Amino acid sequence: MRTLPALLGLALLLPGAASAQQATRTQPVEGIRDNTTSYHALTGARVVTAPGQVLDGATVVVRDGIVQAVGTNVSAPAGARVWDLTGHTIYPGFIDAHADLGMDEVPEGGDVGPTHWNPQVRAWYSTTMNLTDDAARRAALRSQGFGTALAVPKQGIFRGAATVVDLGEGNVRDRVIRSDLVQSVGFQRSFELGGAYPNSPMGTVALMEQTFMDTDWYTRAWDAYESSGRAFLPPETSAALESLESTLSGEQPVVFETRSEEEYLRAHRIATEYGVTPWFRGNGTEYRILDVLEGRTDPLIVPLDFPDAPDVAGPEAALDASLQELRHWYLAPTNPAQLAEAGVPFAITTDGMASLNQFLPNLRIAVARGLSPADALEALTVTPATWLGLDRTHGTIAEGKVANLIVSEGDLFTEEAEVRNVWVEGLPYEVSRAPQIDPRGVWRIASEDSFGFEATLRLEGPLNRIRGTIELFGDEHPLQGVTVVAETGRIDARFDGEPLGYQGVVQLTGSVNGDEFYGWSTLPNYADPAFRGTRLEAFEGDVRGTVASNVPDIELPFIRPMMEYGRSSLPEQPSAVIVRNATVWTQGPEGRLDGADLLIEEGRIAAVGMGLDAPSGAVEIDAQGKHVTPGLIDPHIHSGTNGTNETGFAMVPEVQMGDVITHNNIWMYRQLAGGLTTAHIKHGSANPIGGENVIVKMRWGGLPDEIKFGGPTTRTVKFALGENPKRRQGRYPDTRMGTMEIIRDHFKAARDYEAEWAEYEANPVGLPPRRDQRMEAIVDILNQELLVSSHGYRQDEFLALVRLAEEFGFRIQTLQHGVEAYKIAPELAEAGVAAVVWSDWSSFKLEAYDATIYNARVLMEAGVLTSLHSDDSEIASRMNWEAGKLLRTGLTEEQALSLVTNQTAQILAIDDRVGSLEVGKDGDFVIWDGHPLSQFTRAEQTWIDGRRYFSLEEDAQLREQIQQERNALIQAILQSNGSN
Repeated sequence: MRTLPALLGLALLLPGAASAQQATRTQPVEGIRDNTTSYHALTGARVVTAPGQVLDGATVVVRDGIVQAVGTNVSAPAGARVWDLTGHTIYPGFIDAHADLGMDEVPEGGDVGPTHWNPQVRAWYSTTMNLTDDAARRAALRSQGFGTALAVPKQGIFRGAATVVDLGEGNVRDRVIRSDLVQSVGFQRSFELGGAYPNSPMGTVALMEQTFMDTDWYTRAWDAYESSGRAFLPPETSAALESLESTLSGEQPVVFETRSEEEYLRAHRIATEYGVTPWFRGNGTEYRILDVLEGRTDPLIVPLDFPDAPDVAGPEAALDASLQELRHWYLAPTNPAQLAEAGVPFAITTDGMASLNQFLPNLRIAVARGLSPADALEALTVTPATWLGLDRTHGTIAEGKVANLIVSEGDLFTEEAEVRNVWVEGLPYEVSRAPQIDPRGVWRIASEDSFGFEATLRLEGPLNRIRGTIELFGDEHPLQGVTVVAETGRIDARFDGEPLGYQGVVQLTGSVNGDEFYGWSTLPNYADPAFRGTRLEAFEGDVRGTVASNVPDIELPFIRPMMEYGRSSLPEQPSAVIVRNATVWTQGPEGRLDGADLLIEEGRIAAVGMGLDAPSGAVEIDAQGKHVTPGLIDPHIHSGTNGTNETGFAMVPEVQMGDVITHNNIWMYRQLAGGLTTAHIKHGSANPIGGENVIVKMRWGGLPDEIKFGGPTTRTVKFALGENPKRRQGRYPDTRMGTMEIIRDHFKAARDYEAEWAEYEANPVGLPPRRDQRMEAIVDILNQELLVSSHGYRQDEFLALVRLAEEFGFRIQTLQHGVEAYKIAPELAEAGVAAVVWSDWSSFKLEAYDATIYNARVLMEAGVLTSLHSDDSEIASRMNWEAGKLLRTGLTEEQALSLVTNQTAQILAIDDRVGSLEVGKDGDFVIWDGHPLSQFTRAEQTWIDGRRYFSLEEDAQLREQIQQERNALIQAILQSNGSN
């Protein structure tokens, strides 16, 4: 048997067939031993032994699953079964470094044993011990060329250990290659596992951090117990924490599965902070952070899950497609090529694909869009083999290595090739059969039956995607579809029956034998006349067609974020900027100055006054007739993060909004356009004690950490009173009095926690206490290191919180919303509590009903430090309007503006840097084309740190650029019909 079809007979061999040596197997043989040969010679093939290394007309000798020889001068040894693979190519078997093998079942009733209090922490889970991977998925992976995979568990946040397996059909004992190699962690909880906490991105990050802290404690606690001679009660037993000990020691890597470039940045920070060895399962958006990735060598495993083209079929649909969507459609297939060009090492995975059958087509698209075949092969063989510790046995075709091979007809990377077989540890698995017929060409068909007809049939295109036409009565019509079973010679072709006088579809079904075609027609009138066809002309074309990459080449500049108005880089910071002849609202002791100048040097305010001298080379702005104010500040927004509320527990001060800042936030640009330069991003109001807030500057174009305000700032935590925190069904508290009581109880617990640590540090005997992020945050609240910023509406609840602060000694920085704050203005002034209120927004629910537009004025007259807030992304883009509304209550213009500038800065304790135009403060200012409190006024320029982040002039240029990009991308979709 020296032909390829003979190879197919081995398709269903059991892996045990390759190893008949009973001395190396523990399982007894039942019945007659399988003595199928394990000695093979694959001859006459083009052999790609490694990326960029090709042998033509070579032979590969395989014995007992190992490559014995490979080369052009190698002869088939005596006794070996010879496979003639002339016209075929042999590649090293692919390796999937992050495969989903379908192990998704959760035990009925949940996990049992000493696992972890949180069901999302399953670090104890061993893929090796629970290897029940799906046979259909293994076959699907083999069909795409894979012989080896890292089988990764998918349930939970801490998901357990992943195992390297071969993708053959043997039992588990035979298929495990490297057991429990790497710990898998994801940012997405599994609802199948249950548990209420976490249910937000910031809660997920907090759980990850707390779990790593607990692992460190667990190790120290058990060491203390054993070293004491077991002189006291042991610590708890946790299979999850015990399993994570090797990750903190650096012995076992952690592969973080990320769904965005921002999750990658979070994962990298966590790994760095806790000293774990990180791998990253990427997400296809790495091209957005190439500048970050350059120089990093941590394993990065990228998917090829390319997005479908946005719907741009009509003008209305095209308007709905954002530039971000259009760009991602165009750039996602270039992601691997961009990584390769940047020198970032990466592997390629099938993980995340809706259909595994799309892997090879998408791989070819990636190659057509710039990835070299050698780099593609390296990312599927050598690189994952090295990371998985298989480089001595897998990844290339060489003497002594495991015989994992791909046999294909055609070039896997640049043609629509067919994978014929995949060899796993020396055993062949059939993927597809070689075609026995080629039906392409021009056929004349005729029928002598009633209702029969004559026609000319043209079939063309590559064998695996035949198309064609049919000529009837001198007119040619397209075939609606052609299906060819090339192995058997069967053809089905369909066309519209209208040329024959029928309403409906006509189907031709028949078999090809050489140049003869026999079959019958199925007509809409249910007749089925037989026909006979003769080939008039043979088709002259390639058996395999090349990948159609008809996407036009578009020059898309790098911008961040990759959406409308994204920047190619952060704005330059001139050494000096001077704004001349403006009405300058200093919001400081100098008040409002007419015809004044503002000088910024090195990003800070150098001088304010009349006729200032500017350094040589300073950027000069003529602001004659214009107004200049400090950058506006909003002390309460929720835009700019990937989540707002963590509702899994009532008390969650351990979660931090700074962990989930997103730079992919179009509202930031819109808010800049309204003169907003600084904001206080807050946790939501679903909890009596919510998460820690974060102060940001609107540094549009920066990464999340670059958006943070920077430098030491006063930390704040979100409290919530009233309806919001008590309305979560099934969670205590569910009354207003319960809200106060749970806060009081946690304060007492925090003092106990603090005392326990103090006692242990004074006398370190017994079990060490564990670090508890939640308790430590509450201790910080009690010690006035974390100030309270509380949501609420009613005066009675505000007073209750003020009294609680007096009882425990913590500090309330602000009462937010404060619809009824005017009723207790003297009490707030006496307590030194600031009020953050709306201008005139109220009555949207019962507890917000008793409001007055005079709220801010009453508070200010009582001596309460007062500010306006938006609590809304859109309102935050026009805070000058909100301040302007207060003029009708009798406030002066400067008082009104102070509600969104200097007083807000004082409330947030950042007035040493922003809020007023005074020497030494940050160069944050806005140039308005009219009075800043007028609704008809626009912000012409918005500057932060002496950098111009917004201007109307640049905005107009960006709008034109956006339109050009959109038009080019929409045309690209229309031209390619969304095929790429």
